[in-house]
Amino acid sequence: MRSIAAARLPRPLRPASVALPDGDVHVWRASLKAAAPRVATLRRVLSPDELERAESFHFPRDREGFVVARGLLREILSLYLPGLEPDRLRFSYDRYGKPALKNEVGTRGFHFNLSHSGGVALYAVSWGRRVGVDVEEVRDVRDYELIAERHFAPEEISALRTLHPAARRESFFHCWARKEAYVKAVGQGLSLPLERFAVSLPPEQPERLLHTNYDPAEADRWSLKAINAAPGYVGAVVVEGHGWRLSCRQWPEYEVTA
Repeated sequence: MRSIAAARLPRPLRPASVALPDGDVHVWRASLKAAAPRVATLRRVLSPDELERAESFHFPRDREGFVVARGLLREILSLYLPGLEPDRLRFSYDRYGKPALKNEVGTRGFHFNLSHSGGVALYAVSWGRRVGVDVEEVRDVRDYELIAERHFAPEEISALRTLHPAARRESFFHCWARKEAYVKAVGQGLSLPLERFAVSLPPEQPERLLHTNYDPAEADRWSLKAINAAPGYVGAVVVEGHGWRLSCRQWPEYEVTA
């Protein structure tokens, strides 16, 4: 007789669809850890170019992480697009590498973004508002202060230095996630130097885009919110405009063991 501890629990079923009213922004959190059968299932919904990108990773862990991240993206997006199964979604990419749905009927104005770090992924979706999301694993980076001096705006560097040493490392990652989320929301990728704009640092200030040095009105066009990604992780979402409602959701957890 199998013990209760050894018995395999039923896998949760994903919802059939999810409503996304105007003015709502959904952020999904998902684990990138999956058993081999689950990875194989997700691999089957990927496009040839995604499979080619997966194979470009040297380590199996990175290949599987990419497959899971992109497969879950397809599953999540299909919830909002009735009639489009995950394997039918087609993506296009701008010159900075930001993905968008390609020529799909009924997807005009549908925006999404994704980020993954370590074993966690975040996915943001919205109708009619550009979005950017970022998640960072708070890890031991010995030279994070030097990285901040090279890439952060002067007021961010000053704010970081005023914090208690015990709080600086996590605040560094909060700042990095907020800046990356903004860069991804505006869709300019690495062409927008991180030192050209400033965000607030916790715990001193509420999360927001403080200013940019290329457009005085830019900061008022965007909203920024911190995301409680997972223990040991920090996250942020940047959304076009104001007055929107944020809903954070957990993607159904699948078994990790085969």
